[in-house]
Amino acid sequence: MTSTAQFTRWTQLLFAILIATLLSGCGYNEFQTKDEATKAAWGEVVNQYQRRADLIPNLVNTVKGYASHEKDTLEAVTKARAAATSFQITPEVLSDPAAFAKFQQVQGELSSALSRLMMVTEAYPNLKADTGFRDLQSQLEGTENRITVARKRYIDTVQEFNVQVRQFPTNLTAMMFGYKVKPSFTVENEKAISTAPAVNFGK
Repeated sequence: MTSTAQFTRWTQLLFAILIATLLSGCGYNEFQTKDEATKAAWGEVVNQYQRRADLIPNLVNTVKGYASHEKDTLEAVTKARAAATSFQITPEVLSDPAAFAKFQQVQGELSSALSRLMMVTEAYPNLKADTGFRDLQSQLEGTENRITVARKRYIDTVQEFNVQVRQFPTNLTAMMFGYKVKPSFTVENEKAISTAPAVNFGK
């Protein structure tokens, strides 16, 4: 190998090391880590909402057995579930504020419909005493808790990611590689999720 070729090779190697150092210093690697963390946290949110949706058919059928004339309330829950499960959840949701807001909307409407259903069941002592119903109520309550935890984890990871996107000098890296602020759950939505649905009937 000629000295010129060796020089060229070493120059390329040093350039690559310099670029890697600059990228690391400007937060590129941290962006990769935090981006993956937000995706993982979002996946858990989606999983828990799906778990809740999976419980609803059995819940509706159980309530129907004791309160079949509560047709409007039962249909509202079924309709809200259909809207929530038909929403197309793609990776683009995390970069599209409008799509993210729509996701919040359909899940919020399902929460409200479930809350109304649970209020209706208070008028049916036999239903509340049903073992199957109480088991579903316990599973739903546990799922709501998991949703709250998953949403909180997502909010925290997105906050960290968004701070890095906005602050200097990592904002320069964000602009260079196309990293943008990710949407999060709104304050109004957080208030709604913290109070609905009410599923704890006591013993």
